[in-house]
Amino acid sequence: MTGAVPAACGSWSSPISSQALAGERVALDEPSIVDGHVYWLEGRGSAGGRVVLVRDGEDLTPAPFNIRTRVHEYGGGAYVVQGDVVVFSSFADLRLYRLDLSNLDAGPRPITPGAESGVRFADLRVDAARMSLLAVREDHRGGGAAVNTIVRLDLDGPNDDAGTVLVTGPDFVVAPRLSPDGTRLAWLQWDHPNMPWDATELWVATIADDGALTERQCLAGGDGVAVTEPVWAADDRLLFLSDETGWANLYAALPGSPEPVALAPAEAEFGWPQWVLDRPSYGVATDGTVVCTWLEDGVGRLGTVSPGGRRATLALEGTAYDQIRVEGATVVGLADFADRPRAVFRTDLATGTTELLRTELGHEVPPGLVSRPEAVSWTNTTGQEVHGIFHPPANDAFAVPDGERPPLVVQVHGGPTSMTKVSFSLDTAYWTSRGLAVLDVNYGGSTGYGRDYRERLKGSWGLTDVDDTVTGALAMADAGRVDRTRIAIRGGSAGGYTTLAVLTGSDAFAAGASYFGVGDLEGLARDTHKFESRYLDGLVAPYPQGRDVYVDRSPVHHVDSLGAPMILFQGLDDKVVPPAQAREMAAAVQAKGLPVALLEFEGEGHGFRAAAALVRSRDAEAYFYSEVFGFELADADQLEPVEIANL
Repeated sequence: MTGAVPAACGSWSSPISSQALAGERVALDEPSIVDGHVYWLEGRGSAGGRVVLVRDGEDLTPAPFNIRTRVHEYGGGAYVVQGDVVVFSSFADLRLYRLDLSNLDAGPRPITPGAESGVRFADLRVDAARMSLLAVREDHRGGGAAVNTIVRLDLDGPNDDAGTVLVTGPDFVVAPRLSPDGTRLAWLQWDHPNMPWDATELWVATIADDGALTERQCLAGGDGVAVTEPVWAADDRLLFLSDETGWANLYAALPGSPEPVALAPAEAEFGWPQWVLDRPSYGVATDGTVVCTWLEDGVGRLGTVSPGGRRATLALEGTAYDQIRVEGATVVGLADFADRPRAVFRTDLATGTTELLRTELGHEVPPGLVSRPEAVSWTNTTGQEVHGIFHPPANDAFAVPDGERPPLVVQVHGGPTSMTKVSFSLDTAYWTSRGLAVLDVNYGGSTGYGRDYRERLKGSWGLTDVDDTVTGALAMADAGRVDRTRIAIRGGSAGGYTTLAVLTGSDAFAAGASYFGVGDLEGLARDTHKFESRYLDGLVAPYPQGRDVYVDRSPVHHVDSLGAPMILFQGLDDKVVPPAQAREMAAAVQAKGLPVALLEFEGEGHGFRAAAALVRSRDAEAYFYSEVFGFELADADQLEPVEIANL
């Protein structure tokens, strides 16, 4: 490369700093379109992670309001707009607030009881004809497991009774969706030990004059079938996704028809596991055209399905799409790209024009710092094909010296049903612009490759994911793309568990970084929230009957086989993976005499949001790798050192 200076990998200077990952970037979520206005949420690290509701680029919610909900702990569906009325969930007190767009000076006013009441709300829909609000309510007032219901709330408040219950009984009820004429309600429900990607049911009922539900009927789903995302079309069709064929595809329940029909069936994955509420992958235009996103071999497409069932791809530049909503012939959503950060987009189906309304980064990333993601695959030890994305080092000011191969950072996504897309990531560019290669592993269990691929992890969490990750790292080394002796692994949440399991079960890695990862599966089974309280039944074994399996697969019990340094990061307000897990793991590693560091963050939960935590954790991780791999960071003099025991 002309002008590129050979320099040791890891030592390259880069303008993509930890500050760029935090304070200079916003996290975009939940775009929607109402009466031609586009709304979205912005999570701002520079404001302590506060999430702001934005309309057409202008802030609607003032400080200190933080628009989030804790239903299922992961939230989603934190706001709704209908006409001039906005209702949102405030994270500080978990109350619902009403904001009237015709009188913004009046500010938001609460319409539900405060946090002390023990109730949370999400997945909101306005019933304009009845001047009420439909919501998923998570009720913690009983002292035991939370009770999930669908309720009706008065839009004017105060709702001191926390709403009138419409649907109750199942362990989980979500997605209340009102028909266009307001006479019927659809929803989804499921019971333990299922997760919403295992088995759910789609129900519909008639709404009586007094608002009660009558003539309840199950339309789709059941054992071994996951139904998600019910959407009413203007022509009275009820659309939904079902994976009964092994691929999540579009279906429609037609008025008067006994069985739903498949729309443009394909061996492609529509939608995604419903970890968060109200995350649509499709919407319906006025003429009945379905605008949808799907995954083919892990790569995202955006397209249409005509009322006659013909599927076509829209000519857009994105490599993945999310949060798709449609009004008239206008589509809004989130788009990921190969060469730039995620953005809120708006597309006019009539004219074919697309515009980006907001990007996660306020300035362009220089092309010379963009590592083009490359879809790769390899074979694990059982002969199965595994998928991933490889990102080579990229910085046009530097070159890899002759005779050197770059260190590799293997990234393991969370979920574990999530996936990493073939898209640009500023977090990944932080490493690649410094001379490190990155491999994202979509191990067996990941979304995007059909139900069979996802269910490879059934009963084998801590085995399949570990094997797929180790063989992927070694495949990159065997291909001569990275240095076999300098491979690190990092992951958060479920990815943190795989990170710890890899480090205690393999000698392929020279270092690891776990972000709020699970070290003790048994502790997680005993001490987690309702939504995931039976998740491990399918991933590991029923508990406590399968206690021996939990002990055998818990990294904290296998520190004796650990041979690599480790750094751990933990939020002290984490309700999913309690802080005790990280502390126990760090103590065990230190007792073995291996280099280890533990950094804890006040006010952070399961996933860091504030700029201070994002900056400190990334700087500390880079510092840790430089110490382990023996390279000098270009900005080492600007970093706060990390206290590493046994170094």
